[in-house]
Amino acid sequence: MNRASQIAGVGTAVPATSYTQQQILDEFAITDERIRSIFMNSAIEHRGLTLPPRLPDGTRQVETQGELLQKHVTNGLAMGRRAIEACLANANANATPADIGYLCCVTSTGFVTPGFSALLIKHLGLDQHCARLDVVGMGCNAGLNALGAVSGWATAHPGELAVMACIETCSAAYVFDGTMRSSVVNSLFGDGASAVAVIAGDDRRAGPALVKFSSFIIPEAIEAMRYDWDDDQGKFSFYLDPEVPYVVGAHAERALERLLAETGVPRSDISQWIVHSGGKKVIDAVRANLGLSRRDVRHTTGVLRDHGNLSSGSFLFSYERLQADHCVGNGDYGVLMTMGPGSTIEMALISW
Repeated sequence: MNRASQIAGVGTAVPATSYTQQQILDEFAITDERIRSIFMNSAIEHRGLTLPPRLPDGTRQVETQGELLQKHVTNGLAMGRRAIEACLANANANATPADIGYLCCVTSTGFVTPGFSALLIKHLGLDQHCARLDVVGMGCNAGLNALGAVSGWATAHPGELAVMACIETCSAAYVFDGTMRSSVVNSLFGDGASAVAVIAGDDRRAGPALVKFSSFIIPEAIEAMRYDWDDDQGKFSFYLDPEVPYVVGAHAERALERLLAETGVPRSDISQWIVHSGGKKVIDAVRANLGLSRRDVRHTTGVLRDHGNLSSGSFLFSYERLQADHCVGNGDYGVLMTMGPGSTIEMALISW
């Protein structure tokens, strides 16, 4: 297999404040038993969040879209910076921000111009000639999709370090209106940033090779996951169709077949699975349709338990845990899998 482009390091960051599901229900005085059931049966124990400021009466302020956007920028920049610094430390003890030749920033929880790539180049002191890319609005699948572009740049520039940062302040995209639509979303997402370093032609920082990428879109389910304007609330709002887990699960096998086509790698050789922590039902549907064990998705479920759905960067949180496990051997194959709006399934084959 071509080992031209390899993962050299990974890093993550979350907010200083974390809440249990019960604490969130208490903070917003949610008594509707249907909504409480969604929160308490989510397989999530904690999530990093930046909740709205308190009012004098102890309740939480209703934030405007402008205030949410400022939260997106301020918190996203802080988490993104820490994730990149952790990634560089993991890649090489001597790596510094000045070594980054390409920076790709991914987000779906807000919009700002200039984007995070320009802001981080300034705040981290990157070279002014650093090539950059901002991927905005693709959703939970975006990190793996963008990793393909990062890998391509690294392959074309051997020896130069490329970094992708997924920056998601999901609490900057919440609507608290008491509806079932918003409650499903509010029970699931958490704030976090993750970064991955990619390099080609430098065995000193050798990690798993990025062998092949594959995309699979389900156009008939294009409305199933979306982030659009809510006229009643005067802000953007997430929507997740209840059928999303089954749509993703039903197409997972076909997406995997496409990924493995022409690689010569049999499915039985795949020993490591990094699946997006999209939610309990999504993970269960993928497990059932791909025949995966609980151990196969242990890092996926662990990230969901400890952080919730971190959108585009979730899979890197899981990869970081796999790396810390020290359970991978030379010659092992792994699959990275993310799902998101489109509806889309992204996959990548990696090898050690």
